[in-house]
Amino acid sequence: MMWGARIMLTAAWLVWCYPFVFRGPGIQKRPSITRPGPTVAGLVLECAGICLAYIFTYSAAAWWQYALALVFCVAGCTLAWTAVKHLGKQLRLTAGLYEDHELVHTGPYAIVRHPIYAALLCMLLATIAVLTRWEWAIVALVLFIAGTEIRVRTEDRLLASRFPEAFAEYRRKVPAYLPFVR
Repeated sequence: MMWGARIMLTAAWLVWCYPFVFRGPGIQKRPSITRPGPTVAGLVLECAGICLAYIFTYSAAAWWQYALALVFCVAGCTLAWTAVKHLGKQLRLTAGLYEDHELVHTGPYAIVRHPIYAALLCMLLATIAVLTRWEWAIVALVLFIAGTEIRVRTEDRLLASRFPEAFAEYRRKVPAYLPFVR
């Protein structure tokens, strides 16, 4: 049964990754203000959490864990695909602002300011639901959230510097990456 879970999750992760690889703008050589240091540190912590969730597994999951994982996978993939579509040419791996950067607040960005991180969290929760031993699930979540907080705060500072009033209002109305959590 564990191989079934791994196959299901691998397929879901590939679906999640697809828009970033094939629908995103690719590497852009436009002038920008970047903050790669904290972004890379956050990304390393997020990836460490995801890897731990995949590595430290238990033997079998119950049917309800698969159902829960499916819900998280659908939510994560939907958020990722729609976020990439709405972010458009502003999509990038490291925190940064292009000269023509716009503050996006449509689609999933009307629900959370950082839907890609919310989508990534959904995928991690799906992985944890069917694979990860609880003690390692806690470690994976702590690492992931620490990394995500670093990235969110870095991006929020950049956006606040470019769009002071508009971003302050947006931040007041829309949570960072967990809907309904301020």
